[in-house]
Amino acid sequence: MSHPDKKDGYVDALDAVDAESASSPDILAALVAEDHQHDIKLRTMSWHKAAWLLAGDQVCLAIMAQSWSLSVLGWVPGIITMVVAAIFFWITSITMHKYIMKHPQIMDICDFGYYAFGESKIAYIFSGFMLLANNIILIGFHILTGAKVINTLSDHSQCTVVFSVIVMLMGIVLSIPRTLAHVSFMSMFSAFCMGMAILLFLIFAGIEKAPLVGYNGNYPSDGPVRTYAFPLPGTTWVACLNAVLNITFLWVPQILFPSFIAEMEKPQDFPKSLAILTVISIILFIVPPAIGFRYLGQYSTAPAFGSLGVVKYKKASFAFVIVPTLIIGVIYANVTAKFIYTRIMRKSRHAHSNTVVGWAVWFLVMGAIWAVAFIFSEVVPSMGDFLSLLGAAFDSFFGFIFFAVAYWQLFRGNLFTGLGRTVMTLIHFVVLLSGLFLPGPGLYAAVEAIIADYTAGVSPAFSCANLAI
Repeated sequence: MSHPDKKDGYVDALDAVDAESASSPDILAALVAEDHQHDIKLRTMSWHKAAWLLAGDQVCLAIMAQSWSLSVLGWVPGIITMVVAAIFFWITSITMHKYIMKHPQIMDICDFGYYAFGESKIAYIFSGFMLLANNIILIGFHILTGAKVINTLSDHSQCTVVFSVIVMLMGIVLSIPRTLAHVSFMSMFSAFCMGMAILLFLIFAGIEKAPLVGYNGNYPSDGPVRTYAFPLPGTTWVACLNAVLNITFLWVPQILFPSFIAEMEKPQDFPKSLAILTVISIILFIVPPAIGFRYLGQYSTAPAFGSLGVVKYKKASFAFVIVPTLIIGVIYANVTAKFIYTRIMRKSRHAHSNTVVGWAVWFLVMGAIWAVAFIFSEVVPSMGDFLSLLGAAFDSFFGFIFFAVAYWQLFRGNLFTGLGRTVMTLIHFVVLLSGLFLPGPGLYAAVEAIIADYTAGVSPAFSCANLAI
């Protein structure tokens, strides 16, 4: 997998300008002009549509796992982790945008890694592998989640594999649009449905008499519902670190951001979209989980819907999750398919045209992505633990290390010029240390949790077992 640089014709617009001497605005203008000559125009997204796309990606089921993280960590470490993750998210995302504005030819996170690490083809190949592995496993997680939703709503009326196939086929159909501008319309509906699911959960958690079940037994076997400032006695280090990874995973979506920026008509407006996302995220990532922990306490499950004591409450709120489950899978599939598709088509006229060949290749690539993701969804014993594994193995680079390196590339020679720059340099140094920490102890904790799952006994691959929450 070589980097599709100018020699390979990946960015034809660079032929029109001197990429070494031209300013970033000139390169951006050339890129947009070149793109708008095609039948299929990618660089058409406004910052408003980008904001909806970001919200559709971020307002997801993982929010409903944060009450469980609080139940493991307690109020003080849990809220501190959430706030620090939010600060890191904003700072690293702004750094990422500044770096892309300096190198506007960047089309995805793989290009970002290529330039950030000194135009290293090794970094590009490594980033490509990580992009494919991360996104396909995440799509598999959403197939599994979709099967869980249908299982819950239908009282397991069919074999779970059948439900997974249905979700996969729906995902392929929804993934047909080639541009993220079209996907952004779906994202609006996705964010609305997830918001409804959260709102209904909060109402039901507040009005019901008690939770139904927690990981330590049915209510009230683990005593009355209670909250606490710090982890309960007996809480393991592995459990705490997995709870931290669960929070980190939610706050690290930057793997997709370069692809989003590359399809904006005015990429310089991305901070506006990011500001809207940050406000939404701070509210939804902290307030609902805190309320959930208040009413579920030590009985919190991941997702929190599983703790609701009244079955009809659980079904009414969980039903809305099917929409964001599908649409978020579509977003990840779109970015993944473009990475593969552009490397297959390269300079071919089919790459940006409405031809039979172009659409056939797109459809085959998309079908293959969802099919491989379906296999992952069936053979992995616990997708929750594998999300922790993703957080440790991939988010360490795509959420921390890449952007600390990019910051150094942007400001080397001026890292300590003035108080503000010194503070930002120190923050990025902490970001780097955090990224280096995750692949070590974080990866160990995730693997230990997976081993524990296997030891406890898991369902066989392609099982018909009931996955209803």
